[in-house]
Amino acid sequence: MSTPPLDATSPVMAAAIQFDPQVGLENKDRNLQRTLDLVNEAADRGATLVVLPELANTGYAFATREEAYAHAEHVPGGPTTQAWTELARERGLYLVGGLTEQDGDGVRLFDTTVLIGPEGLIGKYRKTHLWDREKLIFTPGDLGFPVFDTRIGRIGLLICWDIWFPEAARLLAVQGADVICSANNWVWTPPPLFDEAGRCMASYLTMTASHVNNVAFVAANRVGEERGGKFLGCSLITGTNGWPIGPVAPAEDETIVYADLDLVAARSALIWNDLNDLARDRRTDLYDPLLGYRRGDAFPR
Repeated sequence: MSTPPLDATSPVMAAAIQFDPQVGLENKDRNLQRTLDLVNEAADRGATLVVLPELANTGYAFATREEAYAHAEHVPGGPTTQAWTELARERGLYLVGGLTEQDGDGVRLFDTTVLIGPEGLIGKYRKTHLWDREKLIFTPGDLGFPVFDTRIGRIGLLICWDIWFPEAARLLAVQGADVICSANNWVWTPPPLFDEAGRCMASYLTMTASHVNNVAFVAANRVGEERGGKFLGCSLITGTNGWPIGPVAPAEDETIVYADLDLVAARSALIWNDLNDLARDRRTDLYDPLLGYRRGDAFPR
């Protein structure tokens, strides 16, 4: 007699929000309110893990450092973190969103993603790999690749260009992440921008990182145009096998992508069959288990 399937240990409805925030102080309050409206819309559909794009409250294309400083906030304590914290507590959900962070010293700016739960701010990640003119505005992240324990599972964070560096997702996975939430402003890549299926390269890189690490991804990108840059949409949620659960979002439309996940079930996804176990097949006798990383510990899934 076959054993009946177990109920999900950590059932989550994930939502990746795709919308069009615009840079400019005249737009900042509107951007923030739009994030609140869209998170509420996702929560009304039952979402309990919601991911917003990179720099969701400010837009992306800062013309100068002075303009970026004018948009920046402290984390915690800034109005965006406070508003998202109140909403996460009110709706009983976990929220990931990107913003421009001014460090406590008042000098350094970071492209930051926060993780907030019903209990408040859980942690933050500062973008490690800076893209193009970001190098003229932001300081490279100095917090490493943290994985945060939550009531729904262990959550890792990435931002946009990070997905082009396979070490980043691998380090989160080997530290025990049950899901990786990726906040993005995917923009230009070497053409063609899209394949015949309408997917951008970042969609495939996300699927690849998910597949080779056997960990679900919730990847939210923005859409629209801003100061000459066109953003590529294509937000998606993957299962532990790397394939999207449901459709990949279109390139131009504001939308919310949903998927049901069992986060803790990811811990057995590494075992494919009697002879293949992704974690045990790694040749860590030939390289450091954490690839030379010094800010975390290998943690079994």
